[in-house]
Amino acid sequence: MNHVIDRRLNGKQKSLVNRQRFLQRYRKQIKQSVEQAIGNRSITDMDKAEQISIPRGDTDEPVFRHGKGGYNQQVFPGNKEFVRGDRLPRPKGGSGQGPGQASNSGEGMDEFVFEISQSEFLDFMFEDLELPNLLKRHLVGDVEFKTHRAGFSQVGNPGQINIVRSMKFASARRIALGAKDKRALRLLQQQLQDLEEKTGNDDTISKLKLEIKLLKKRLKRIPWLDDFDLRYNLQVKQPVPRSQAVMFCLMDVSGSMTQGIKDMAKRFFILLYLFLQRNYEHTDVVFIRHHTSAKEVDEQEFFYSRETGGTIVSSALELMNQVIEKRYPPNQWNIYGAQASDGDNWNDDSSNCYRLLNDSILPKVQHFSYVEITDQDHQSLWQEYLQLQQQHPDFFSMQNIRSTADIYPVFRELFQKKLGQIPGGIV
Repeated sequence: MNHVIDRRLNGKQKSLVNRQRFLQRYRKQIKQSVEQAIGNRSITDMDKAEQISIPRGDTDEPVFRHGKGGYNQQVFPGNKEFVRGDRLPRPKGGSGQGPGQASNSGEGMDEFVFEISQSEFLDFMFEDLELPNLLKRHLVGDVEFKTHRAGFSQVGNPGQINIVRSMKFASARRIALGAKDKRALRLLQQQLQDLEEKTGNDDTISKLKLEIKLLKKRLKRIPWLDDFDLRYNLQVKQPVPRSQAVMFCLMDVSGSMTQGIKDMAKRFFILLYLFLQRNYEHTDVVFIRHHTSAKEVDEQEFFYSRETGGTIVSSALELMNQVIEKRYPPNQWNIYGAQASDGDNWNDDSSNCYRLLNDSILPKVQHFSYVEITDQDHQSLWQEYLQLQQQHPDFFSMQNIRSTADIYPVFRELFQKKLGQIPGGIV
């Protein structure tokens, strides 16, 4: 029996290559475990590592076995009961001592349990997700440069010498400088050969041999490689447009939002925050809490403040529009919005929300998402937003969360990669 052992070096991570193969092989089971873990976790544990359980089958190391081949019969020594050709009956099962009843059939294996790291957990969580309609825009101020090939130069770093190009120039130079002398040399050699065949004058032959010798010396003095021949790979730096985006997180903290609804809203925004921080290097996040009035807050206050009050949803949209006009020009930023609420709003304010989104906000943003967290009938705010979704399906989306188990599926539905997106905002 032979065991195949992979001993390739993997840096500090032990057996990194085999681990990646294993994760790829059981990707479906791991993604299911990740989805279940998200629904059962608390807010503070959302991005931690996770223990994964998968069936034990096919988890053993690959083994090559050499079979005997053919058909064999064997009688073990010291056997007094059986002779050649007898068949041995299956042993009868015994009685166990456990609290349950024993079975005389069936077999199985315990599940294989292993732990994936925080980085691997987030990779599976946000796989195949992206911000919709993301455009490349130039950053203001700090600009990133990328090196590109731009032909060849006669000066440069010795490490950038292009051998092939230098040899071509050297060959062309030697041909150009020696062409005249080579033609003269061939002519003299032909004359010398004719004189030697005709037994000509010895003085003339001596002169031809001397001229031939001088021409050969001159040709040999042509350098095989000269500094003039050297060519270097020319590298130039070009500014690279980077994806510059800002996400507005709008959360309702009014009195109608119970603690359970607030926890679900926080879970959704934590998923969104982790997704942005992990996948987009240059993405700002603006946190806005609102009840009867809206306020821009920091991350800590957004997730843990206990302030509450009445409900005027349009106050958050008005503040978002003001912040966009002051700090985030639409021609330089990819602007996104995500709003979470229980759908309860002041009587006449839902129409104001429709007007603000349709006239002021949607023309400036790449996408706006609305999540309503309720298991009851939808109210006027949902109906107003439903009109926006029908009018602008590429730039406005809405989903309903009824329980904790719906958070991750709704999040994936909102930010799933889609083909054929319209690249830009509403004109």
